[in-house]
Amino acid sequence: MKLFKDPRVAMAVSMAVFGTIGFFVRNISVSSGELALYRAMLAAALIGLYLLATKQKIPFSEIKNEVKLLLLSGAVMGVNWILFFQAFKYTTVSLATLSYYFAPVIVTVASTVLFREKLTGRQILCFIMSTLGLILITGTVGLSGGRDLIGVLFGIGAAFLYATVILLNKFIKNVDGIHRTLLQLLAVIVVLTPYVALTGGSTLGSMDGKGWISLLVIGLVHTGVFYCVYFSAMKELPGQKTAILSYIDPLVAVIVSVVILGEPLTIMQAIGGLLILGFTLLNEIAPAKK
Repeated sequence: MKLFKDPRVAMAVSMAVFGTIGFFVRNISVSSGELALYRAMLAAALIGLYLLATKQKIPFSEIKNEVKLLLLSGAVMGVNWILFFQAFKYTTVSLATLSYYFAPVIVTVASTVLFREKLTGRQILCFIMSTLGLILITGTVGLSGGRDLIGVLFGIGAAFLYATVILLNKFIKNVDGIHRTLLQLLAVIVVLTPYVALTGGSTLGSMDGKGWISLLVIGLVHTGVFYCVYFSAMKELPGQKTAILSYIDPLVAVIVSVVILGEPLTIMQAIGGLLILGFTLLNEIAPAKK
């Protein structure tokens, strides 16, 4: 499922698509656990059908040493989804998504230790200013408590798990993006099926037409297609560049939140968005070669 030749373009488009997920989640009435499970089931079915239609097989003999990491990252991903969707129930799409995207900062710091990736002065500056922009957007310091605070805490918890998924995937070298995604989705299904069964079971009957359409978009488009694109691109990019491009997601989420959902955006959040966009572009513009 190689839709883009340039991994940077693939990562950027994936992040833009992921930034719209809050809009669709708003239309779905089932619990966060159910949504995460159905998302995985739909995406796994789509990818499975694609592999069957193209007569592709998962090369288990070649990837047997990495299967455990794949399944572990998938299990972590499932719990991460639950916390992320739960954040949307307590706060705005902007705050939920932007608090969630403290994860790239975690990845960048961890990559210097795990993968010995050196940060240049330019990258350090871009990350400091991007992180400052992220802090301004979330308005964490100015939160007065209540439901917004709970939502942000769910988002931060999901951020740590998201960073863990990214780092685990950097250790997986020999698995194609589509095979990687399918195995991880199967792990999500195995972990979340008993969880949903023990926490109320299925409530799909409560959804209306808009909810069903939104669920199909999240499962098939966001996950089935663009998770394959995302993991394929991430495999080819260094941790710092992955983290920088990840900021596209919260920027799109803010636009969706304000323009489409009509949620408020403060002046400080607007300044923060400009900081992130400006320094993300600065990081992507390579200095001229001598």
